Amino acid sequence: MIGSHLLYLVWLRMAETLFFNALREATDEEMGRDDTVFVLGEDVGHYGGSYKVTKDLYKKYGELRVLDTPIAENSFSGMAIGAAMTGLRPIIEGMNMGFLLLAFNQIANNAGMLRYTSGGNFKIPLVIRGPGGVGRQLGAEHSQRLEAYFHAVPGLKIVTCSTPYNAKGLLKAAIRDDNPVLFFEHVLLYNLKEDLPDHEYICPLDQAEIVRPGKDVTILTYSRMRHHCLQAMKLVEKHGLGYDPEIIDLISLKPFDMETIAASVRKTHRVIIVEECMKTGGIAAELLSLINDQLFDELDAPVIRLSSQDIPTPYNGKLENLTIIQPSQIVEAMEQLMTLQV
Repeated sequence: MIGSHLLYLVWLRMAETLFFNALREATDEEMGRDDTVFVLGEDVGHYGGSYKVTKDLYKKYGELRVLDTPIAENSFSGMAIGAAMTGLRPIIEGMNMGFLLLAFNQIANNAGMLRYTSGGNFKIPLVIRGPGGVGRQLGAEHSQRLEAYFHAVPGLKIVTCSTPYNAKGLLKAAIRDDNPVLFFEHVLLYNLKEDLPDHEYICPLDQAEIVRPGKDVTILTYSRMRHHCLQAMKLVEKHGLGYDPEIIDLISLKPFDMETIAASVRKTHRVIIVEECMKTGGIAAELLSLINDQLFDELDAPVIRLSSQDIPTPYNGKLENLTIIQPSQIVEAMEQLMTLQV
């Protein structure tokens, strides 16, 4: 009876929440907590955002705090950076993150540099968030993975969320940060469901998450590929392969949480990096170089890098699937590493 009562209390403190609603809750809570927080972007107001992350917020906070903008990414990004310089905390929603290439100058030359070039006189508490990644037949221009494009820009933090829980906690932390944060969401994760606590929580922007502890091989991944790695584990169990990988969701792409990564590599001595980014100049390329620089003596085998094909994403669904890493390829990489004679 006591056990049932405790389970009931736990159930009361949890609520099943969709990924996009977790982001909406984070935005709503931070706007309610701090009246300097505001949202701007295309169709964020009356329409509620392309994926309904800002649904009905304009009714609650007014049209000057949930601001519909013209289709002019460079203009409203520049305006948001100026607002951040004055002490406001803007949240830019990119209707699709690929469109923010039109604001690359503002993000790189202004948002990333102004705190440094002003000698610390200006803070840039800015969040740039929105959908990206390879969806389902969205075509090349709507399947961009911009994390690598911005990775070389000094002064930016880059964060990727992968579950409703970390989406909410990370977005709240990003809004409170005094530096510009690029906050990447995956277009195919918006309908994920998870039980979230009803109390406030914050997730650190610079820490990776050990999704599955293990001892045989370290799998480093992020965003939607976290779920592909977990699907790969189901294949491992189904076929009785007996591998015990440690799966780590990087979460922070800039800076990397090298402390968590190093601890895992020193335990497993084998590494697979799984990303949806392109292979040439991708996130895995930079991470691989850091592992070789800092942890080379810990490796019992070369690092395997599983990345998307270096081509524009095809519209055809079957061809699209062939350009990105699938769970079966992750299993094959594990087999390759585990059968390698050291």
